[in-house]
Amino acid sequence: MQAHSLYEGSFSVDTSKKFIPFDPEKDDPKTRPGSLFIHVHPFVIESPNGLIILDTGLGQYTPEGKPVIYSNLEKLGLDPKDVRYVLMSHLHKDHASGMVWENEDRIDLMFPDAEYVIQRGEWEDAYSGKSDSYKTEIFDVIQRSGNLVLVEGNGDLTQEIRYELSGGHTEFHQVFHIKTGGEHYFFGGDEAPAPEQFFRSFAAKYDFDGRKAMKLREEYWKQGQEEGWIFLFYHSTNIAVGRPKLIANGVDYKIVQA
Repeated sequence: MQAHSLYEGSFSVDTSKKFIPFDPEKDDPKTRPGSLFIHVHPFVIESPNGLIILDTGLGQYTPEGKPVIYSNLEKLGLDPKDVRYVLMSHLHKDHASGMVWENEDRIDLMFPDAEYVIQRGEWEDAYSGKSDSYKTEIFDVIQRSGNLVLVEGNGDLTQEIRYELSGGHTEFHQVFHIKTGGEHYFFGGDEAPAPEQFFRSFAAKYDFDGRKAMKLREEYWKQGQEEGWIFLFYHSTNIAVGRPKLIANGVDYKIVQA
């Protein structure tokens, strides 16, 4: 397997948009009324051309002060210095805070040898400070680094990586197709954040365009079935890396662990 979850933890989030650690085995959800309960899964894909990170999480730290994303990479036997691309679906704080880290008395890039790939419209919206969903103080670090790669619309970043402007969850949200090692990986960010969302038709109020996001999920699921994609689910509470599989009736599909 070339794709791995870099699971950062489980969190509750309410109307304040604060992400509070939540342990399903210890904590009672009734004590957090009006909250959503989500997992956070940045991903890494191993490629012959270097490691590819897909979204960077909340930027959590181990008790020893090491970024959780570093620790998780090292547990897989991977070196954070080998990350060549950081592909950002969008810049909400639960996806983008881990682009940087607090290194003693300064803030550094999490992956200083990588290109950070962001849609230009998303960057401009996030940097504007119009929404508290964005942690704007980290963007100055990215801006000064020289590692920022702004893209527009759809295109091929490399022979392996394709980005597509989707515009459902945020106006300039993007999704990624990564073809490597004989597999087609699909990362839908917050437009396909959990497996169960493929089996329910709904327009979410938290999306920029809920109807568009709903339609996109239908399209991703149909095409993914036909072409055997491996889906990477950022907020899944069960299967984070999964693929479609025909069920016994020979017509319908379910998602199984890849």
